[in-house]
Amino acid sequence: MEKLLTVDEAARALGGISKYTVQAWLSSGKLQRTKVGSRTMIRESALEGVLVDGGKSQPVKSSK
Repeated sequence: MEKLLTVDEAARALGGISKYTVQAWLSSGKLQRTKVGSRTMIRESALEGVLVDGGKSQPVKSSK
């Protein structure tokens, strides 16, 4: 079973970034949330994707 982290735990796991940064990433879709009841949790595998990406935004595709 995959480990689920709170927003605070995820922020610490990502090198101590702000929990507000994690919440912004959740809102923008850069990081995927998992709802457990009314709580927002983040899968460990979702964090790995952000770490591999280096925390950078995905490039915007041109509509040309």
